[in-house]
Amino acid sequence: MTTTTGAPLLFDPYDYAFQDDPYPTYQRLRDEAPVFHAEDDDIWVISRHRDVFDVLRDDVAFSNRMGVSLDASAWNPDAHRVMSFLALDGAEQSRIRRLVSAAFTPRRVRELTPEVEALTEHYLDRALAAAAERGAADWIGDLAGLLPMDVISEMMGVPVADRDEVRRLADLLVHREDGLRDVPQAGMEASFALFDYYGDMVRRRRRSRTDDLTSALVAAEVDGDRLRDGEIIAFLFLMVVAGNETTTKLLGNALLHLAAHPDQQAQVLADPGLVPAWIEETLRHDTSSQMLARYVVEDVEVGGMPIPAGSKALVLLGSANRDERVFTDPATFDIHRRPAELSQSLSFGTGRHFCLGANLARLEARVVLEALVRRVDGFDVHAERAARVHSTSVRGFASLPVTFSSRSA
Repeated sequence: MTTTTGAPLLFDPYDYAFQDDPYPTYQRLRDEAPVFHAEDDDIWVISRHRDVFDVLRDDVAFSNRMGVSLDASAWNPDAHRVMSFLALDGAEQSRIRRLVSAAFTPRRVRELTPEVEALTEHYLDRALAAAAERGAADWIGDLAGLLPMDVISEMMGVPVADRDEVRRLADLLVHREDGLRDVPQAGMEASFALFDYYGDMVRRRRRSRTDDLTSALVAAEVDGDRLRDGEIIAFLFLMVVAGNETTTKLLGNALLHLAAHPDQQAQVLADPGLVPAWIEETLRHDTSSQMLARYVVEDVEVGGMPIPAGSKALVLLGSANRDERVFTDPATFDIHRRPAELSQSLSFGTGRHFCLGANLARLEARVVLEALVRRVDGFDVHAERAARVHSTSVRGFASLPVTFSSRSA
């Protein structure tokens, strides 16, 4: 399907109107200019699934060494000091990821299940009580914006007394101010504060180990190699962004889209076994992580379009997941979508940079949404009163009013 409007094709990832609904622009890009040079920002925008997949798997021509963010202040050769192995390639990336994986194991994630369940019951009680008292709960403010950061803080060993402040700082990291094409001053200050906080935490674990991820990272050893303090701090910082905000947005997007399809909502409420399919279709249909930048190392062609060395390329995960060349009726939210199609979703990336926290995000989403299904007969999302987070890379809500019909005891 080709959609042309006659209007000039523009791509401005900082524009609030684009962030509110990027999908019409994605459609035009796929149809009219699948590799598009956005001259104002001098970025090469790649929108079709095949091309996005190929770029993500080629870190020789498309390097992570300048980071993955559009923001000018974050685009530099020292990006790995902030974003860990996400901003490294080849052997350097493999080394950090191997050491981190020795501490951040699937078993450690599974062992978090009781904590996730307890936090879910605590915050769900609060959300349902707020809805009963006020007529609507704020799904983000009362649950989805709190639980993922608490889970990460519990795993890292952040004391309960510090968690509200750590969460506040983390929220400031992703917000982008209208008209400002970089990280706002408040976000810069928040990043410095978090680095200081995690640096102090790592130094304390060097002196005295505890049973948490930070201590496990300090102790991690592979063939005599260990992580340095700066490398541990960078990974903890990465988890705040990649493991907190994206899961919060996934939980909000999940309710938004299921509420918009009452027939599918009724099916999920009648059969909790459909919750994993609900999660996977949300990830495909409206992924939390919309786009990633890459540094173009050498002259290269993508989709027949030459991109010069030294350029900044931008792969659109959100567009790739709506590509009609891969997905049937891709603009439709369908929890019964075939698993073979869902397996093509690029929400967690692919190749050596596949998201290390994918299992944790899925665990949290499953526990929360299964608990919700057990406790409510239905829910309505009041999208007209919702407030979006404005960010170039993360898509979701800062506030999402929801009313619930609770199940009888």
